[in-house]
Amino acid sequence: MHIITTEQWIIFGTLLLTLILFITGRWRYDLVALIALLIVTLTGLIPVEHAFTGFSNSAVVTVAAVLVLSRGLQNSGVVDMIGERLSRLKGGITIQLAALTGLVAVLSAFMNNVGALALLLPVVLQLARRKQIPASSLLMPLAFASLLGGMTTLIGTPPNIIAASFREGTGAEPFGMFDFTPVGGGIAVAGLLFIVLIGWRLIPSRRARDSSDDLFDIENYITEVRLSKESRLNGKRLSEVDDFSKAEILIIGLVRGSERRMEPSAHTKLQADDILIVSAGVENIKKLAGISGLELVGSEEIHREDLESDEVALLEAVVMPDSLMTGNTARSLDLRAKYGVNLLAISRQGRILRRRLDRIRFQNGDVLLLQSHTETLKRVIETLGCLPLAGRDLHIGQPRQMVLALLIFISALAAAALGFVPVQISVVAAVLLMVMTKLVSLQEAYEKVDWPIIILLGAMIPVGSALETTGGARLIANSILQISDRIPAAVTLVIILVATMFLSDLVNNAAAVVLMAPIGISIAQGMDVSIDPFLMAITIGASCAFLTPIGHQSNTLVMGPGGYKFGDYWRMGLLLEIIIAVVAIPLILIFWPL
Repeated sequence: MHIITTEQWIIFGTLLLTLILFITGRWRYDLVALIALLIVTLTGLIPVEHAFTGFSNSAVVTVAAVLVLSRGLQNSGVVDMIGERLSRLKGGITIQLAALTGLVAVLSAFMNNVGALALLLPVVLQLARRKQIPASSLLMPLAFASLLGGMTTLIGTPPNIIAASFREGTGAEPFGMFDFTPVGGGIAVAGLLFIVLIGWRLIPSRRARDSSDDLFDIENYITEVRLSKESRLNGKRLSEVDDFSKAEILIIGLVRGSERRMEPSAHTKLQADDILIVSAGVENIKKLAGISGLELVGSEEIHREDLESDEVALLEAVVMPDSLMTGNTARSLDLRAKYGVNLLAISRQGRILRRRLDRIRFQNGDVLLLQSHTETLKRVIETLGCLPLAGRDLHIGQPRQMVLALLIFISALAAAALGFVPVQISVVAAVLLMVMTKLVSLQEAYEKVDWPIIILLGAMIPVGSALETTGGARLIANSILQISDRIPAAVTLVIILVATMFLSDLVNNAAAVVLMAPIGISIAQGMDVSIDPFLMAITIGASCAFLTPIGHQSNTLVMGPGGYKFGDYWRMGLLLEIIIAVVAIPLILIFWPL
């Protein structure tokens, strides 16, 4: 019987608390990782001088550099050119899915998963409208394909990079650029075939929320009121209407004679016969109309084009993972005053929220209807961390830019694959070249780094080390080894794979690898076999977040536009994970024998 030491109790308690906080989502995962780091540091599980050594880990640098490289490829127009060609594709849903999922899988092998998905999302929504295919039939397969593609190369997803770092920590060479390809490629092919031929049919058909014409019914929450000559609002400024009426409304337009002003200035003085275009709930519209001298004009003639002009535009956008908006409200962000944006409606999981908009806390995957100045809309959307869902202007770069971007990117891959330089050096050199050749601005290079992921990795790597140094990983491994004495080694590999799959459905995939890798290594050493098949099983499992929308950011991103519910994901995801487990174990044992 193993006696658990005080240090092991502390690390197990810390990990349990971390997992609970990850799953509940009360705080963002980077904050949770920092809490865990502080606990193991203050309790002496790791020396104070080693508390932040995780940030110097090569895996952290590599992940950051790959994110910037993805931006460089996007800026060059290479991906947009491919998407533009794809949008002309003919054929039924099976052909469409095969092309879409195949493309996003290939892109995800060399780009950030979420970045590859985000680039194709507007293209897919346009395609769904034109072909009259429910967006729900396309978006989840697209998200799952982005995860499958990430399994195939070292830089395809952070778990692969982290596993390579753990392998190097044991004194062996880190995994190479295409060491994951034989196993990951086979799994990706099997997974894509399932998705294209069978999987999409298992997804419940949801009412498509993908059309800019029918996503939000303008007449349901926009109306007009006219000021009579006797109205007490005459002569008052727009900024005074809220306080005067005691109604919670948003004035988004002013009609004065033949002149229509969208997003009028708060200092505009009202006159008799002015018509105010207002966004408000039914009760507040009644309250506003109840003011002496105000008349309801009616909203039956208001359409989307009535709320737009040459200077002002409407746009639907989805709240991206790690958006500035997540967890905040329109009021706390001061959207109108600080960003010049009017929030007109929110759709969550396919349903329009009717509560007070300025009090609703934004969630990842929410679809928003926003109104702002045309010239600043794109910049504001990017600043807020949202992805436009309407048709966007394709950024087709110059041929020279495309060739240069591809040359830099392929050279970096080749240098790492041929062993000329370590991957972290090759990708950082590629980033430097992209900045120097103006494919990526220096500001973009810093902005496009997913800092929450970087903080998560830098904080969790020492926590993973504490699990190992306290003997916690060995204790868990010994418990599994007691069972393994009576079962084949391949079954032990299945246990590790499935456990990592389950963990990845609940927490960030990078955190799943950091927690499982020390355990997998300890089991392999206890069995006196190679650590490689266990690390491979862990990386594959970490990329299999197919059961929930919270397991991976790609799943969260399509939830709103696809109108999915929480329970929709497992319908296709469960069978996909079973297929992956059946395919993965033989491939691992063939290419990475025990």
